[in-house]
Amino acid sequence: MTFRTLTKHLHKDSNTLAHIFQTYAQSKQLSKGKQLHAQLITSGYPSSTYLHNHLLSMYGRCGQLGYAHKLFDEMPQRNLVSWTAMISGFSQNSEFSKAITTFCLMWISGESPNQFTFSSVIQACSFLKSVQTGKQIHCLALKVGFSYELFVGSNLADMYSKCGSIVEACMVFEEMPFKDEVSWNSMIDGYAKNGYYEDALAAFRKMLIDDVAIDQYLLCSALSACGSFKAYNLGRCLHTFVVKLGFEPHVSVSNALTDMYCKLGDMDSGSRLLEIDSRGANIVSYTSLIDGYVESDQIEKALTVFIKLTRQRIEPNEYTYSSLIKACANHATLEQGSQFHALVLKYKLDQDPFVSSTIVDMYGKCGLLDHSIQAFKTISNANEYAWNSMIGVFAHHGLGHEAIDVFNRMVVQNLKPNAVTFINLLNACSHSGLLNEGLSYFNLMETIYGIKPRSEHYACVIDLLGRVGKLEEAENFINEMPFEPNAYAWCSFLASCRKYGDKERGRLAAESLKRVDPENSGAHVLLSNIYAKEQQWDDVRSVRKTMKDENVKKLPGYSWVDVDNKVHVFGAEDWCHPHKKEIDVKLDSLLGKIIEAGYVPDIESVPLDLDDDMKVKVLHRHSERMAIAYALIRLPIGKPIIVKKNIRVCVDCHSAIKLISKVEGRNIILRDNSRFHHFVDGSCSCNDFWY
Repeated sequence: MTFRTLTKHLHKDSNTLAHIFQTYAQSKQLSKGKQLHAQLITSGYPSSTYLHNHLLSMYGRCGQLGYAHKLFDEMPQRNLVSWTAMISGFSQNSEFSKAITTFCLMWISGESPNQFTFSSVIQACSFLKSVQTGKQIHCLALKVGFSYELFVGSNLADMYSKCGSIVEACMVFEEMPFKDEVSWNSMIDGYAKNGYYEDALAAFRKMLIDDVAIDQYLLCSALSACGSFKAYNLGRCLHTFVVKLGFEPHVSVSNALTDMYCKLGDMDSGSRLLEIDSRGANIVSYTSLIDGYVESDQIEKALTVFIKLTRQRIEPNEYTYSSLIKACANHATLEQGSQFHALVLKYKLDQDPFVSSTIVDMYGKCGLLDHSIQAFKTISNANEYAWNSMIGVFAHHGLGHEAIDVFNRMVVQNLKPNAVTFINLLNACSHSGLLNEGLSYFNLMETIYGIKPRSEHYACVIDLLGRVGKLEEAENFINEMPFEPNAYAWCSFLASCRKYGDKERGRLAAESLKRVDPENSGAHVLLSNIYAKEQQWDDVRSVRKTMKDENVKKLPGYSWVDVDNKVHVFGAEDWCHPHKKEIDVKLDSLLGKIIEAGYVPDIESVPLDLDDDMKVKVLHRHSERMAIAYALIRLPIGKPIIVKKNIRVCVDCHSAIKLISKVEGRNIILRDNSRFHHFVDGSCSCNDFWY
């Protein structure tokens, strides 16, 4: 802007100047706005609250809060617009605490807020998830008569839902005399993000009946709810609705459709949408596809999509890496997980709450407890996801006292535990035999932390009681439950009945498990094992005949180990391997060594009607021993051996591996479907409390 143009502006009235500042604010022409402001000061142009308010708005919109704050402090006179501009500026630039503080100062000064002031400060409460402050502002809005105003009501409903207070959100929404698409979307999105998917879809149907205008935001929220609720038919209908209304070209709606199909497990439809409109594909749609493949246990396809998007020079984001690292955690693929961790560090995403928590979880599930702890320590501001991951890692490794210590530190940090926190904590107590501590935490869930126990929490308590032999107490606990125990609960109770030889309760548990989950072979297998332990072979044969008649397949046990960047899988039956002869020789050598060290085969671990010598041979060829033997042959001395198994390790193998770690002088880490075992110099981290 030339001096002549500036001079020309100075002769205009305040309305014209205000309009110019407004234009600069909307077009983000900060430098021109600052030049004009400077010229007004140097020329001695008379200042006014009206002009200052437009300057505050311009600086706020352009992110120059320092200029705005200085101007605000120097204003000789302020009005409602001045305060509102300052509060909006803070809120729009993520200075949410300052927005709330400024609102409080405005109230103290005697200035009464309007609907725009309330909307801005309520948005700040939403982002901070400060529900208590939000409630106080809600009370003020009621007092001055703005709580039923459209913008204020929509923001209040949104604030409550984002803070997890869905009941309060519903009350605000229902009391609103008029609702537009923004308020409906706040409610539908709030239901969906708080897990009330059926309510979200019911609200969407009601909105259609009320003939509310549909926009892309409403469709995205509804599609998200369909995917999470697994409402496949309704999702297909919504897709048709999207096409009919002409919203398919919208990138956000297209992404939501891809995400919905991936959540529904229809990966063909999800990937087809990307192929049809490949030009509109972006990191959001590709991440949905990756996450879908991860959830459906197709890790190779997830990696293929990742390679494809990097070749197209689409930069992965924190959600992409979270999904991929989660896949590595679930499959315990340490090499790939470490590579993704390196990429996360390269792109400076390691402080993201989702990424950092999955890294902690990944190293924990891969058996590297020290790496997991170190990853947790590097998080500068750990949120509840990271703390939950750390508690879960300690639980999975059977370190109950350490998990309790992390929980206590989390509470001291003023982070509120959630349902997942207590599932991990109860599991940790269960795996460590901490009965009193576990029961205490279960009782504190609702009374202290306001979390109503779910079926998963009740299942953990049943497992906790069963592991320490309190079968009668576990049965009484089941009878007093407000709902039917889930399959995991009955499986845990049945396993405990097997361990302590309680046939009657075992039969009850098996029948209940078959009723809850007819396709679960565990009911038959564990009941058969109870009979085998008592050498009731006729009953064993009867159970096996029932399995055959009902076409129930026993889950075959297998183990795997990573050697030379390749996964080697071993099964107890009908296995083959290029180094089979070497493995057989190593197994025989190990058997001789551990017998000299005091190994006595536990033939009760073989629930078959065989002679003792044959049972010893069967035990000798269990899949985890083959995996360990191969690792001993191929892995260098000093490198830990990490073996994964799909079912629980038997008592005999547990005893044998302890001795193998001693005679071979190697650290052996075994992850079964229940927990981790760290074998070092003849002992195990579980202290033999695990089965």
